[in-house]
Amino acid sequence: RRSMATPRRVATLSAHFTTHAPVVNDDYVAQLRVAREETLRLLDETNCNPILVRLAWHDAGTYDAALAHDWPKCQGANGSIRFDAELGHGANAGLSKAIGYIKRIKAKAPAVSFADAMQLAAAVAIEHAGGPKIPMRYGRIDVVQETECAVEGNLPDAEAPYGTGAATAAEHLRDVFYRMGFNDREIVALSGAHTIGRAFKERSGVTSFGYGAKNGTKYTGCPFMNARKDGAEGEIGMPGGASWTRQWLKFDNSYFNREYITDNAHLLWLSTDAALHTDPEFSPHFKRYALDCNAFFYDFAAAFAKLSECGARFVGAGVTI
Repeated sequence: RRSMATPRRVATLSAHFTTHAPVVNDDYVAQLRVAREETLRLLDETNCNPILVRLAWHDAGTYDAALAHDWPKCQGANGSIRFDAELGHGANAGLSKAIGYIKRIKAKAPAVSFADAMQLAAAVAIEHAGGPKIPMRYGRIDVVQETECAVEGNLPDAEAPYGTGAATAAEHLRDVFYRMGFNDREIVALSGAHTIGRAFKERSGVTSFGYGAKNGTKYTGCPFMNARKDGAEGEIGMPGGASWTRQWLKFDNSYFNREYITDNAHLLWLSTDAALHTDPEFSPHFKRYALDCNAFFYDFAAAFAKLSECGARFVGAGVTI
């Protein structure tokens, strides 16, 4: 009886760890390239760049560097956001749609881990929107059960009251990003991702603009607005919400030019945004990025690559494509 049970146990453990850790070899690299091509097709069809970036950020942004040697308790880029327990966090409202996009990508490249698929999709989405090429590494291991999900409250709040107990927006940003191991320059650079995307009343609640054309701004209310980097009338999916920039599907340094100043009725600017150009330590970086898009791209690419590896556990040294 023992000789029969042992193979079954080995098979069970093997199946568990095959799911847990991808086999990273030439075939895996080929699957990553397939995932990249499918992501590009998806972006061309749906212009879903912002929500893919948001998904990757929310998976990685729960990381606690103090627990770096205790995976997966350190949280971070481990694919846990795909589970309902974490997807249901208040900060993740609306991201079930993004998980659907990732499942479409994985249907074409099933060997790619969820954690890799999310970070790859975000990097491709940034480049597709006109942003920098991110120096990405792949081979992330997925968590396999909901009990390994991140705790709620590790992502930043846009407005007070702040979950960290901070008295100011600048203090709150530092509480969150310092926990992950980022410095002031990296905080400002990563915040520049708000150059693309929107906020919705039904999700974050930080704006009165919500779902649907009638509830959008003059930049988001029409489903065929010229928001793309190429100015083409691409379908943007669901209209509505409020954006930080006029061309909210174009990744550049427009966020740092504070377009809301000349159109604050239709463009978003939150307390955490204002902190970046009023805080004396954040402000020099903010001003530099407003003047020099290349400097922003350089710093953003490095900071995003770092973010994408926060809490990630790789098979070996990982791979690039």
